[in-house]
Amino acid sequence: MSVIIKTPEEIEKMRVSGRLAAEVLEMIAPYVQPGVTTDELDRRCHDYIVDVQNAIPAPLNYRGFPKSICTSVNHQVCHGIPGNKRLKSGDIINIDITTIKDGFHGDTSKMFFVGESSVLARRLTKVTYEALWLGINQVKPGAHLGDIGHIIQQYAESHNYSVVHEYCGHGIGRGFHEDPQVLHYGAPGTGIKLVPGMCFTIEPMINAGKRQVKMLPDGWTVVTKDRSLSAQWEHTILVTESGYEVLTLRDEEREQPAQSIA
Repeated sequence: MSVIIKTPEEIEKMRVSGRLAAEVLEMIAPYVQPGVTTDELDRRCHDYIVDVQNAIPAPLNYRGFPKSICTSVNHQVCHGIPGNKRLKSGDIINIDITTIKDGFHGDTSKMFFVGESSVLARRLTKVTYEALWLGINQVKPGAHLGDIGHIIQQYAESHNYSVVHEYCGHGIGRGFHEDPQVLHYGAPGTGIKLVPGMCFTIEPMINAGKRQVKMLPDGWTVVTKDRSLSAQWEHTILVTESGYEVLTLRDEEREQPAQSIA
């Protein structure tokens, strides 16, 4: 495993790209309404990234992915391809944004409620967000990657939810996906030791039912096998000398305690 430690100059570029990715989620929020298609959300995000931010939407043509964002609805776990299906009241959707600016990536995702969502959907979404922040709060020099995965798994399972094993967080920088892999399950004290200058994503995928998933014939969209709801949140994290910095923090997260967002 070859983990790339970022220089101060590279970290500054990561901050910029991370902020841009967060701003896309802030921009798109008012448009996540019943009746909108995920294609329309994709178009708005694409145009904003390209025309306003003068940045690049990283997913577009990445290993053949056909769109500029990922939109995963209800029992879709991750990598949903935007299309002509219209959102309806009660849906939940994860919108996953990755921007490239000056050669560096910022990667983040957020859950949105479409109209009035069920108590189950809101609870799953909230617990997943809390699990994300429990994982983030483990990040500091000398901690291990396993510490992050362990606390996320422990928290999700304490609410009778399950953690997806097949997909994980990842190192990020000039590359969209770099070492290390960041698992959302595991044992404390295992995995590599964190050092300042590491950048990676934490992005737990939590299912209301069983953890097993399958890929749809489109070769991208991952769904729960039992069709139970799935939720995911994602941030890009920098390991600092004293702890961590969230490079993709949204304004709403600066203004109120993290756990009250979901």
